[in-house]
Parts: sequence; C-alpha cells; structure tokens
Amino acid sequence: MQEVITYLNKLMSNGDKIVVAVSGGPDSMFLLDVLQKIRKSKTFDIVVAHVNHNVRRESYEEAECVKEYCEKNNMIFEYMIIYKYGTDNFHDYARTVRYNFFESLVDKYNAKYLMTAHHGDDLMETILMRIVRGSTVSGYAGFNRETKFDNYTIIRPLITLTKKEIQEYMDNNNLWYAVDISNMKDVYTRNRYRKYILPKLKEENKNVHKKFLKFSEKVTDISNFFDKYVDSKYSNIVRNDVINIKELLKEERVVIESIISKYLYQIYKDSIYMITDKNIDTLYNSITSKKSNIVIDIPGNYKFIKSYSNAYIIKNELKENYKYEIKNSVFINGFGTIKKIDECSETDNFVTYLDSSEIKMPIYVRNRVAGDKMVIKNMDVAKKIKNIFIDCKLPIDKRDNYPIVVDASGEIIWLPGLKKSKFDRKNSGKYDIILKYE
Repeated sequence: MQEVITYLNKLMSNGDKIVVAVSGGPDSMFLLDVLQKIRKSKTFDIVVAHVNHNVRRESYEEAECVKEYCEKNNMIFEYMIIYKYGTDNFHDYARTVRYNFFESLVDKYNAKYLMTAHHGDDLMETILMRIVRGSTVSGYAGFNRETKFDNYTIIRPLITLTKKEIQEYMDNNNLWYAVDISNMKDVYTRNRYRKYILPKLKEENKNVHKKFLKFSEKVTDISNFFDKYVDSKYSNIVRNDVINIKELLKEERVVIESIISKYLYQIYKDSIYMITDKNIDTLYNSITSKKSNIVIDIPGNYKFIKSYSNAYIIKNELKENYKYEIKNSVFINGFGTIKKIDECSETDNFVTYLDSSEIKMPIYVRNRVAGDKMVIKNMDVAKKIKNIFIDCKLPIDKRDNYPIVVDASGEIIWLPGLKKSKFDRKNSGKYDIILKYE
C-alpha cells in the first residue's frame, strides 16, 4: 500500500487531470481509495470511466454504486453501455471498445494520465499466457507500469501488489466492491492460470510477483536497447507502409523478425497482443520464400501480401464487382480515370486508339471475371488476364478490381496502363475513339 502511495505522490502534481478505468471490482475501487488518500495533500481531478458490458444482470446496479461513490467523493462519472457486440472474439472486442472510450475521455478532459488497476497477479498471468501462446520480444514483458503515448500516459500503479493484498485491504476496511463470478469460471484461459498456476508459484515464493516484475523490466530494457538498432534500420526498409524485401534480407533473422514486429505494431497498435510468434514465423518464411507472390490471412481481418520485392498488409475487403459504360469519363476508386479525348500524340499503354466499326458499341469498364482473356497487340493467341497481370507484376491485391475495358459483346479491348489489345490502331491510322487512362 505505502509503495503505491509513494509512487503516486511522486507522479502526481497539483492541477493534474486523470482518467481512471473503474469496473467496480475490488482492484479498481482500491485504486480510487488510494487516490482519495493522495487527494488530501494534492489537488487534481479524477474522471471515473465505467463500462457496462451488459452481460450480467448485476451490472446496472453496480454502475449505480460506482456513480454514487463518485458523487460522494467529488469525482466525475462517465459511463457507457455496450449494447451490441461484433463478430470478433468477445474479450478482444470488449477491450477495444473500452479503450476507445477511455481515450475519448482523455481527449475530452485533456487528461495527463489514464490509470488502470492492473496488479502484480495480472502481470504474472499475462506473461505466462504469452510464453505459452507465443509473442514478440516486447510482448513477453507483459505490460509496463508506465506506457507513454503522444498526448497521455497509461499508469498501472498497483503492479507491485498482489490480488490478495488488495482483497484483504478492501475487506478489512469494509469498503464496497462488486463481485463478478465469471472471473472464476474455468472456461476462460486467464481464470485457469489465476486459479491453478499462480497459487503453485506463490507456494514456491510468496513474492514471486516481484520476480515477474523484475523479469518484465529486464525484458523491456533489452527490448528497448535492441529497438534502437531496429529503428535505425527501419526507415530505410519500410517506406509508405511497404517493406522493401531486398533491403530487409540484408539483416540477420533476429533483426528481420523485429522489423516485422515493429511493422505489425504500426498497424495493430494496442491490439498487437493478437499477434503470436507463429504469425511472425509465418511472415518471415513468406518473405524469405522464393515465391514471388504470396497472400496470407492474419489476425484482425488483415491480409499480408508479398508481391515480388515488396511486402505489405491491407485490410481484408470483399471483392466488389463493377461495370460502367464509358460515355465521357469514368473514375475507378483506387485506380484512376478512363476518359474519351479528342486528340492525342502518345503511344504508350495509357492510351488506346479504337475503330468503332471493329468493335461492338458501347464500351464498358469492369473488373475481371474468371476466364478473362485478351489478344495482345501484335499477337495471334489470346492470353489469360491472370497471366498478363503476373507478367506486368501487378500487385496481388490490385488484380481483382483492376479496370478492364470491354465492348458490348464482352471482348476485352484494353488493359489500361498495362497492355493494348489487337483492336488498338496506330495514331496515324484509322480510328474514331481515343481512350486515355490517368
């Protein structure tokens, strides 16, 4: 208790504003009690952020109790209810919603700190689960007492205490807290670690949580030192969110994996816990593979794409079929504009000259369908569009929606920017239609 008070006294200043994540359980109510004690000598604002997960009948009554506590102790009470859950993992989805709510309150009140009631047992459980499940180097550290962001810092002041110490203090002082019986159900992985593994470790050493804290701090220190080297290489290897594979492969495997991890963090942020060492191994093997093109589904509805000498990650999106008549101009989202023009002197693949008497009007632009073929200019045999895309080294994620120009019969007459068809005419010859792609 005193260790926590000493830490917070050094941390807090008069006039600070803090957001505190409060579930109503013993840990978060203990944290509020500690902050109340510090308030006797310092002046700062406390914003209590309470989330009703809407899965237990008692949650509405608990919210009222937390609200009454705030009114009694001059704290701001902010409340939200999760009415509907997404299709993702319940705990992952709930965590994302909670932290989005907390961050919105940090912005609303211009808070300096976001405090959570994670304690020493939570840290042990997190480290053990990540060791068993697999994680990144920094992931094996669990979580830190302080995590700095651009405009605020997450503080976990109870990290030096055990659950038992907190529980005993709350019970001995007859302080109210809510009890969530789901925290004891074996169906949840964390609960099994809490009920069966941690007690055995504490039998070996009652202060084992402090050993885990020291382990966490050491791993963090090593990770931070190594990260400095990775950072010095990163900007030359990753540009505009694309990995330059040739540059990456100049490094040792441990550096390559760390750059992959850093790249993933830029995308996943607080959801980086979704990534395991198995995911890192899979991406490493893909990048070092001799295959030019690879697509892999990764957690969080993302795709990892290797396309020749580049690699990148995109959000997993469904293919959306389209077909538009080209009257004057058509804009294709993500690609550009195809338009009719009156005159042109260019002869590259970004322009085509057509004779309307040789094709069936009108002209359309669409994305590809199975079996698409085109007779390339100066060739006699039709070639699969799939193979043309490969030859032109078109990135995999662009292929399904790439614009293809066809006539009314479905004949492919142009691949804008890539290849002309047998229907293209010399700009000095007979034509009455000019299409330009830009």
